[in-house]
Amino acid sequence: MLFNSFEFILFFPVVFILYWLLFSKNRVQQNLLLLLASFFFYGWTDWRFLFLILFSIGFNFFIGNSIHNTQSEKIKQRWLWLAVAINFGILGYFKYFNFFLDSINTTAVLFGGQALLHSAKILLPVGISFYTFQSISYTVEVYRGNMPAEKNFGRFALFVSFFPQLVAGPINRPQVLLPQVNNLKPLEADNLIIGARRILWGLFKKVVVADRLAFFVNLVYNNPESYHGLSILCATIFFAFQIYCDFSGYSDIAIGVAKMMGIDLMRNFNKPYFSSSIREFWSKWHISLSTWFRDYLYIPLGGNRVSKVKWYRNIFIVFLISGLWHGANWTYIIWGGLHGVYQVVESIGKARLKPIKNEGLRRVSNFFKIIANFVLVGIAWVFFRANTVNDAFYMIKSMFILKPGKLFLGEPPTIIGYALLAVFLLLAIEIGQEYFTGIKVVNNSRPAIRYAGYFFLIICILLIGVLNGGQFIYFQF
Repeated sequence: MLFNSFEFILFFPVVFILYWLLFSKNRVQQNLLLLLASFFFYGWTDWRFLFLILFSIGFNFFIGNSIHNTQSEKIKQRWLWLAVAINFGILGYFKYFNFFLDSINTTAVLFGGQALLHSAKILLPVGISFYTFQSISYTVEVYRGNMPAEKNFGRFALFVSFFPQLVAGPINRPQVLLPQVNNLKPLEADNLIIGARRILWGLFKKVVVADRLAFFVNLVYNNPESYHGLSILCATIFFAFQIYCDFSGYSDIAIGVAKMMGIDLMRNFNKPYFSSSIREFWSKWHISLSTWFRDYLYIPLGGNRVSKVKWYRNIFIVFLISGLWHGANWTYIIWGGLHGVYQVVESIGKARLKPIKNEGLRRVSNFFKIIANFVLVGIAWVFFRANTVNDAFYMIKSMFILKPGKLFLGEPPTIIGYALLAVFLLLAIEIGQEYFTGIKVVNNSRPAIRYAGYFFLIICILLIGVLNGGQFIYFQF
């Protein structure tokens, strides 16, 4: 079920009314309602997916309690490795099995052999990467002794399947979300206002910006050889904003929906395109995933507490795996590898550069760093969005070759007009929020300005928004 669909417009008010009006004084009933609503929400796409998530919940619940009830460190480690093997085994089968078969076939052909392995018909369960990572974090935290195992199966099931964050995150930590599941808050007007405001902003980013930009991005990236360099350059810039608004818009709606029910989910984005370095970018982009890799892969590998060569190796491994997490395609692996190279080169360069003392020069330098950072991120986005590696290299090669001719090949000019307007509105609002504290649209301290901001966003959604229930990009991961 999509947040921007007619079905969700009917679904959420019913859940919300039942949650607060009928069961607001009984935590067990609230949890049961949310659990049933979450399974309904998830099963709406394909009811067969419910069997897999129920197995995942039951297995990780059992493993967590087995670790908690065991005194032997060796046996705890065995339980942990079993959990890692089963969780990643399931994820690997559904998400990467055909990718590895195709890679083997391609390698065989390159060396003069024949492609003998046939791809299997495997349907990728929605959100499997997200709830698998959330389950693994729970098992690891129990193993580390940072939290006790959850004894109530229903509460653990709700932790894994809580519908706002189930299919595309944020990937919440068990120490943060489980206590809230165990102690739900009473109805508070502030939570309703903050949550509704976050939903409104998320919908604006999704239907006004992301879905508008998608028209032109899809035209170019699905048929790149039909467009010249300027078109490809525009499509790449538009995709940078499309994927940001699509994914952060989903996160905002998820956070807002949860907030209206008294539950706080972690922040997932913090205006990443205003970052002046790749490292800063990843501290602001998909925060729940980047911190997951930091805590459960980068630090266990040794982090930066090792020699420089091993440190750079750790950075590169994390980003390669991050790329693979995003999809079973070499385009994603190259995307992750590029960010790994960026990080390593940036770390080497930072150690050799002297800080600028003059305030004015520092601001000018920071501005150009933001632009350069956006260019580097944009080049990497080409591989993320391109259908094939060959398409990605072709687009990068032709992106900066300006040829005479029309920007479009007969498509309505309103497509790029709406796209430019959407990007302008987004940047105007976010620049105001980031650099001018007094200029805020949806959370201004003055009621007149605040409500005018609400009205403005609603009008934009109704007049400019693409209200056809377009799917979110990260549903495929």
